[in-house]
Amino acid sequence: MQLTTTNSKGFAPTTITEAIQFSEMLAKSQMVPKAYQNKPEDIMVAIQWGYEIGLAPLQALQNISVINGKPSVYGDAAMALVQASPVCETIDEHIEGEGANFTAVCVAKRKGRNPVIARFSIEDAKRAGLWGKQGPWQAYPKRMLQMRARGFALRDAFPDVLKGLITAEEAQDYPEERDITPPKATKNPLDALAPPAPTVALPDPQQPAVELEEPVLEEVAQEPEGKSDAGAELEVGYPLMAPGKEEPIAVYQSREEWGQAYEDVADKTARAGKRPARERMTALKAFKDVNHTVMQRMDTVARVNHTAAYSKRIAALGATLTP
Repeated sequence: MQLTTTNSKGFAPTTITEAIQFSEMLAKSQMVPKAYQNKPEDIMVAIQWGYEIGLAPLQALQNISVINGKPSVYGDAAMALVQASPVCETIDEHIEGEGANFTAVCVAKRKGRNPVIARFSIEDAKRAGLWGKQGPWQAYPKRMLQMRARGFALRDAFPDVLKGLITAEEAQDYPEERDITPPKATKNPLDALAPPAPTVALPDPQQPAVELEEPVLEEVAQEPEGKSDAGAELEVGYPLMAPGKEEPIAVYQSREEWGQAYEDVADKTARAGKRPARERMTALKAFKDVNHTVMQRMDTVARVNHTAAYSKRIAALGATLTP
């Protein structure tokens, strides 16, 4: 492997092959930060980040870190990069106030531009839930306030120099990212709750309807706040009915709210895994029938969507819809 000298104090790989070999060599070293040891791929990415913002390879490994999924640069390195840039005129940091009014201030002046002033106070830290937080905020609170003010000022005044990187001190305070990607759906989403039922015909409408269980209805459609259980107010709006009940379980003031509540109850009923599939189909039809009057007040698109959702639930439970 041949390394090209960049200046009298260092060298760097010039081809992708050299970069890979260089990263593998550094990954075996005990002289690099532990976060990079035995991780040549991470080392190579860090070196590339350093190249883009002006840090030599070993400087990049010491000053670039991925924290909570965000690449970041330590505050001292960010200051060094900005001060070395030809567009930087001055950087001034100082403290204002005392005690509970302590505020860190950073004034970043770019050539030909108005200065950017950033402040971060104890009150700001409290609102962000940082003041007294275990770790650096307890050990070095003033330093952390300084780093926050510095990070904001430098990023606003010199975004082209920092290439969008935030300070590591700020990244450490962000909550850890979690994967919120929903799991892949199975062929039949109800299989996880109940075994697939054999294909059956839609229950006879003349059969007694199976009453929806109270917990299913109460969990999804709550009565709007401020509405009483009786009185004229319950007679206006869009009432959501339950089979076998004379009074609505809730009254909504808009079609959209009623439609959402209707679908929530229907979905909850279809997924009531402890009940046989046939009973759930009967309950769904009874629920649809008892709300038929209100359904006719919906616009055509809404009625079509509700009908399609009902058909999908019935089909998922194993019924064969006949024309």
